[in-house]
Amino acid sequence: MEDLYRDNIIDHYQNPRNYGTLEHPDISYEDSNPVCGDELRIDLQVKDGKVADARFSGHGCSISQASASMLTEEIIGKTLEEVKQIDKQYLLDLLGIPLGPVRLKCALLSLKVLKAGAYGLHGWPGEDEE
Repeated sequence: MEDLYRDNIIDHYQNPRNYGTLEHPDISYEDSNPVCGDELRIDLQVKDGKVADARFSGHGCSISQASASMLTEEIIGKTLEEVKQIDKQYLLDLLGIPLGPVRLKCALLSLKVLKAGAYGLHGWPGEDEE
């Protein structure tokens, strides 16, 4: 079963969904993981309180890029309140493989960027726990 998840991660890394930027995003935030060198930006277009479109850009390891690809797929159509409720476990379940502490930071960068943008903050509740 874990091989299926690994294949999915490789697929999202090699064929990222929603890669790029939005011309006039309502929300845009970027951050990096200096330990691994991952850099990530997420742009959101919001209409009637829901994510109408989402894009990510940047570069990094397969885990960070696949995580961003999967996360942007998941949030399109959700309200900002629903986006704010997405937690670490939700994203880890999407990835489906166990991760060590260093890879965990790679995986969670997309969530950190998304939440910071959604909250309009430079940090998000629970960030220090990661």
